[in-house]
Amino acid sequence: MKAIPPWSKALAFGSAWLLLFCMLARGDVLKDVEYAHVGDVVLKLDASVPDGKGPFPAVIIVHGGGFTGGNKQMYVTPMFEPLSRAGFAWFSIDYRLAPQYRFPAAVEDVDHAIEYVKSHAAEYKVDTKRIALLGESAGGYLVSYVGTQTDPRWRVAAIVSFYGPHNLIGELEMRRQQGVEPSAIKDFLGITEFDYAALARVRKDSPINRVHKGMPPYLLAHGNEDKVVAYEQSVKMCERLKQAGDSCELCTVVNAGHGMTGWEKTPEYKQKVIDWHRQELRFHT
Repeated sequence: MKAIPPWSKALAFGSAWLLLFCMLARGDVLKDVEYAHVGDVVLKLDASVPDGKGPFPAVIIVHGGGFTGGNKQMYVTPMFEPLSRAGFAWFSIDYRLAPQYRFPAAVEDVDHAIEYVKSHAAEYKVDTKRIALLGESAGGYLVSYVGTQTDPRWRVAAIVSFYGPHNLIGELEMRRQQGVEPSAIKDFLGITEFDYAALARVRKDSPINRVHKGMPPYLLAHGNEDKVVAYEQSVKMCERLKQAGDSCELCTVVNAGHGMTGWEKTPEYKQKVIDWHRQELRFHT
């Protein structure tokens, strides 16, 4: 096999960087950018960076799907345009899904995304001190959990959780009352039956039981008619954060169910989320 000259590799690398620079300069959305390689899994994200010099505040977006489905272009899309219009860089990520990949795989993938954005901050014109996480449903759980971590590598400036299940024991109770098998939680945590040891683990891995003083500020957005993840999940999580001395604000979407894709009649929540990001990230246009 003929060897590839070093200058050819350098030229290809330089061309890739030039293409990336040109796309960012035009404000294009970059599709399927590899942000981590875990075992045999290539994790990808889509990125949008505003026109201009920067550095810009950034939002890493984590989709829902019951821990077993969904992707970076599902469920979370209503927030793409408002964030872009407001001058934020954003990164919508894929992560490993259950049951093939169990906890803490998905949490680790959000951590990988944070590390990627921080280490490529110059490339994407991102201010590393103004990075927020935004997740919905299962993604709301993931960002809420990541916000409880203490390792500075994964520290972010703010957390936004849309109707996330912060208390998995509460989720189990809701499913029991509905007569529904909690298969998503079983698949996610790798639990076959809810014996004493399993329930102890469910409690331990619930963000509400990991709250401590010194966490980032939280915004919890939730429809008060949610029949999938109870509205009280966000009410109680916010109370727990405040009790610990942390900042939390609850955004109640009146007469709304589960999923922002069904919140077309209440679009004002988008501006609320943008205004909160601007306040917490100290960003004004």
